[in-house]
Amino acid sequence: MQNQNQNIMELCNPKHVKNWVELLAGQIGPRPWNNPGKLRRVASIIRQYLLDLGYEVDLQQFFYKKNEYFNVIACSRGRKPLARTPSPIVVVGAHYDTVASSPGADDNASAVAGLLEIARIFSQDPPSALRMAWFCLEEPPAYRSRNMGSYHYAKLLKESDQTLKGMICLEMIGYFSDRPGSQKFPFPFMDRIYPSTGNFIALVGNTRSRNFTMDVKRHFERGSILPVESLNAPCIVVGIDFSDHWSFYKMGYKATMVTDTAFYRNPNYHRPSDLPSSLDYNRAALVVDGLVEAISGLTAPLEARGA
Repeated sequence: MQNQNQNIMELCNPKHVKNWVELLAGQIGPRPWNNPGKLRRVASIIRQYLLDLGYEVDLQQFFYKKNEYFNVIACSRGRKPLARTPSPIVVVGAHYDTVASSPGADDNASAVAGLLEIARIFSQDPPSALRMAWFCLEEPPAYRSRNMGSYHYAKLLKESDQTLKGMICLEMIGYFSDRPGSQKFPFPFMDRIYPSTGNFIALVGNTRSRNFTMDVKRHFERGSILPVESLNAPCIVVGIDFSDHWSFYKMGYKATMVTDTAFYRNPNYHRPSDLPSSLDYNRAALVVDGLVEAISGLTAPLEARGA
């Protein structure tokens, strides 16, 4: 059941999500590390859209194998996206690169589109404690290394002694299935605990981030009718830290990943068949609705403290 704040807040438009995915995965196509020109084009498109919405936007430059890449960081007007604030912030991020073999509709255009919708919905009155980040170089060969764009950003936050309430990582939010047995798990016994039908969104994090994950889940459920499951476990469980939240763990921050569970559900993972036509945009929009409520709930106490 959506609460009063959600009734006031505009809901996500599935057509907007679809349009972004079709642009990124359909028109632009694969966005691998070794095509830095295409990645810079995507960064430029995201930056201009955010500027048009009225956000302050910075491009965080970094280099890998002598190529130039950018993270796109946005915040409310009158603030500096890359500057330290005295009060805690909430970071919400998604990566916009892909593996070379895939157009990346679900991985990760769906999350990029979802985050852009979050930006649009909040654009009239964005929380001052919110930082939105579109990361480059999450995929191999930079994957799970200091060369990830998210690592550069998390390191900047750590070096500036920035306090985080937590980081929310959007990683594949568009693939759902109502077929029994469509959901797989790291361990066989988990199908006794979690649904075996892939019609839910998952919140996944390490053990240290359990309270933060539970906060995100509690607020999410107030803003969306989409079923949501959560798992906090040691990182030896395959998939627990398989995205940009890994970088924030390395810096000692709490973080949770919002995901359709990737290769545990989506047969198109990292394949040419990860196409816009394979996604469920109505359910992806419900993910965004829940995240809007979660962000509102997480940042409200920080706003009161003058973030």
